[in-house]
Amino acid sequence: MVKMPNHKEPRNQEVTLGLVQMSMSEDIDKNLDKALKRIGEASDRGAEVVCLPELFRSRYFCQEEDQENFKLAEEIPGETTEALSAAAKDANAAVIAGIFEKRARGLYHNSAVVIGQSGKLAGTYRKMHIPDDPHYYEKFYFAPGDLGFKAFQTEHGKLGTLICWDQWYPEAARLTALLGAQILFYPTAIGWFPEEEESMKQMQFAWETIQRSHGIANGVFVAAVNRVGTEGKINFWGSSFVSGPFGEMIAKARSDSEEILIARCDMGSIDETRHGWPFLRDRRIDAYKGITSRFLD
Repeated sequence: MVKMPNHKEPRNQEVTLGLVQMSMSEDIDKNLDKALKRIGEASDRGAEVVCLPELFRSRYFCQEEDQENFKLAEEIPGETTEALSAAAKDANAAVIAGIFEKRARGLYHNSAVVIGQSGKLAGTYRKMHIPDDPHYYEKFYFAPGDLGFKAFQTEHGKLGTLICWDQWYPEAARLTALLGAQILFYPTAIGWFPEEEESMKQMQFAWETIQRSHGIANGVFVAAVNRVGTEGKINFWGSSFVSGPFGEMIAKARSDSEEILIARCDMGSIDETRHGWPFLRDRRIDAYKGITSRFLD
């Protein structure tokens, strides 16, 4: 009997990722053109899944509260997703990209789309945790996600998408992993202000450590892709990386330049890691009721 292929797993054990660490200009069309070109370049270097930064189509506009910026939003599917779908098909690679989603008049989300290598939209994730910090005024623009956490089936395994501020929450990583995600992607826009230069390395360390810890706790790969360069008052620190199921660093980009980071991930190491460190087996799901409370007094 001939065994039929199981598309729930990658066709081979190794999946090659391409993280596009890029800077953004004021010209949204140039940003799109650059991203499309980078997708092709990543594919030429072997990437089977290519991820772009958060809100890659424009500069990070959330540094101020300005109603004019709502004009940057677009529907899904829309112009950007159509261009990305064509690029994915041409490159024969899945694409993950951050979109400023216009859901309805007056209702917007910070979203990520997953497009399969055939060019078909596999699904949309809407950012669940929305920050409101100096020069990160996202609550002015975005409603919290209402689609829940997601893991999307692709030709290269199940891919989980979370966005930037989500990366600090172990609950988000856990639930996405429990949905079967083998790789957690974090499209990101994070950096530092000039007055924070002395503490910048400590902030970067915390940012990287928390994400690598999600990989360890869940036995999955983590792929964080950040923008780079200075926009307004924020110096985006790049440093995109891919880590493995036990937190090991597989590949890391520079902090001060554009780069296409290529990382090869052996999906078989997920089973190996989970067999040796059976955190999912030993979870006390009968004792976690309090996790749904804001605080336990």
